[in-house]
Amino acid sequence: MRHAIFLASLLAALLTAFAARAQGAGQTYIQIEAQPTLAEAQDRARAYGGIFADVVGFQLGTGWYAIALGPDTRRAAEDRLIELKLGAMIPPDGFLVEGATYRAERQYWPDGVAAVTPLPADPPITATPIAPLAEAEPAVAPPAPSPAPVPVPGETVQQARASETQLTGQEREALQTALQWFGFYTARIDGAFGPGTRNSMVAWQSANAQEPTGVLTSRQRADLLTSWQGEVAAFGFETILEPEAGIEVTLPLSLIGFDHYEPPFVHYTEKAGSGLRVILISQPGDQAALYGLYDILQTLAVVPLDGERSRGERSFVIEGRNATTASYSYAEVSQGLIKGYMVIWEPGNATTAGRVLSTVQASFRGVGDRVLDPGLVPMADETRRGLLSGLELRAPRFSRSGFFVDGMGRVLTTAEAVAQCGRVTLDRGTEATVTLTDAAIGMALLTPKTRLAPRHFAEFQQAPDRIGAEIAVSGYSYEDALPAPVLTYGTLEDVVGLDGEPGLKRLGLSALPGDAGGPVLDATGAVLGMLLPRDTGGSRVLPEGVAFAVTGSAMEAVLAGQGITLRQGVRQGNLAPDDLNDQAAGMTVLVSCWE
Repeated sequence: MRHAIFLASLLAALLTAFAARAQGAGQTYIQIEAQPTLAEAQDRARAYGGIFADVVGFQLGTGWYAIALGPDTRRAAEDRLIELKLGAMIPPDGFLVEGATYRAERQYWPDGVAAVTPLPADPPITATPIAPLAEAEPAVAPPAPSPAPVPVPGETVQQARASETQLTGQEREALQTALQWFGFYTARIDGAFGPGTRNSMVAWQSANAQEPTGVLTSRQRADLLTSWQGEVAAFGFETILEPEAGIEVTLPLSLIGFDHYEPPFVHYTEKAGSGLRVILISQPGDQAALYGLYDILQTLAVVPLDGERSRGERSFVIEGRNATTASYSYAEVSQGLIKGYMVIWEPGNATTAGRVLSTVQASFRGVGDRVLDPGLVPMADETRRGLLSGLELRAPRFSRSGFFVDGMGRVLTTAEAVAQCGRVTLDRGTEATVTLTDAAIGMALLTPKTRLAPRHFAEFQQAPDRIGAEIAVSGYSYEDALPAPVLTYGTLEDVVGLDGEPGLKRLGLSALPGDAGGPVLDATGAVLGMLLPRDTGGSRVLPEGVAFAVTGSAMEAVLAGQGITLRQGVRQGNLAPDDLNDQAAGMTVLVSCWE
């Protein structure tokens, strides 16, 4: 079903000419770092020696001191490099070095090897590698190059430039691609060594403690390409075709593997503890469906709230990041088809994720007129609830009720509903600010960050209370499980608290925690109070069916200090049940508390 083009074989062919320059009696080392002084290098070699049994150290021609593992056969060293990098046991820029690169007379480690005479070295120049760009070319190697010149020990800049003229166009493109992979080159892969390529060579040389001439020697070119080959092999990039989804993309199949279809998604999960996931998106739809997908993805736990968002007429990008998860989501619509991808990673793995993301971005394309069949994998309704095609929805800590008090969309709720919340939302999507909290009466006032236009807002009761009259509480009894509030009926039992406290009304009502903060309505639709949460922490345990509401006059006294005047009810007759339900639903708000 999926046709793969193996990048590794192409790279192996590409590097045949370059690797031949550094072959040394079949021995290959893994260079894990280099230090500018012998003392520093010995300290680091000693530290690595506590982990690995085959640590060796050699002084380089630049005067720096390399720390390496080995030697081993080329194939064994390649496999070990991949394993060590995936296990984060060595720095991510470790690379393979052929035996001829290290000179036996320059070995300084392990202890007991004769000390070496330091060589003069230019002071290293500090350079900061450029972060991988979203527009980077895919990590797909060009065809195999023709043989290149044999390296000349101590090659001068003039000799390096002369050997450079013998490179083919494909070999030049390979060098640009390798420089791009390591974040030094950001322009187009064209094989032309202009100012951009020269500057990237200077940056690479400086970062590797080499003289920054802007012209790579034969050995430097071989080292650069060998390092690139090792990293690409560790990722295992392959160009795959998903015919069911109509998508072609290059993916790191050493780090992720196909898991399952669950329309509209194709799931690729992590391998070897990589912490990386890729999800392909494929569904029918128009611009409205694209915008709906944009909203839905932002409810997922793998799409953190912090990050840039952009939505155009035909596509969108969502970036998200928090302490545990980072992700990048993209989708586009064309001719009634929506296709895209999500790359999800752990924030500490940003370098690997950046290279994967650049490759996915550059290689992704829709193929043909196919999208995932929504019926490809049957799924029961109960499985879909709380999940979006196998992805956990981001969930609030808890939700309570509230109600609009003016045409600007300000909301009253209980103080308990917003206590210790990192973020508060209204009706699942609109963020709100806690403008006022009054612990004495247990009330909080919320102001939406985006102005709302409520269909109804509260009109407070003016008529005298009638003990025994029927009342109704409008609230999200089941928190965010239902899309609309529920009316729960009861009776007004008293206009004071159990100990005669003013500002409270006692209700005969069986309410649930999600109802707290909801408006208490009389038969005319006027608000006579706000339902308070049931107190379960006191010394007295009240029987079921007993609830309390803070009175409208108590709330009005607090809000007057904020310059807010509550609308007074003027309706005389009782509302029909359907009209009462409409009035309640139009003013009641789901208030959600998030971490």
